[in-house]
Amino acid sequence: MSWTRVGTWAVALVIGVVFGVAGTIGQAAMWGPIPLGLVIAVIGAGALILAVRLLSGDRWTALACALGAVLATLVFSGKGPGGSVVVPAPPAGEISTGIVWTFALPVVAAIIVGWPTLTATGRKTDGPAARHELD
Repeated sequence: MSWTRVGTWAVALVIGVVFGVAGTIGQAAMWGPIPLGLVIAVIGAGALILAVRLLSGDRWTALACALGAVLATLVFSGKGPGGSVVVPAPPAGEISTGIVWTFALPVVAAIIVGWPTLTATGRKTDGPAARHELD
């Protein structure tokens, strides 16, 4: 493992934290009955993690980005030191955009990070059988 790779993971983690904070704050924006902030946050998070995965060619870098976003979401969804709440709890029996965001982000991240890597010929490049074929 090289220092360059560790540095790439650190930068991806910081980028994920920044987007996680922005998504957590912006997910509550509504346009009439449409949760526009939530839609933009989920699509934006997916696009960010996918871009990091495609540009780096490394699922670990995409995982670092996703972990940064998820950690920021969890930290900023709780009560602050002064008692302020960024993502308020919904009334009993209701589902808020904050709850959807809290679960949608890890699901989107898991799909993108876990998606198999395909070569131009369409063969998987992950897994023991694929590694044996490439040797």
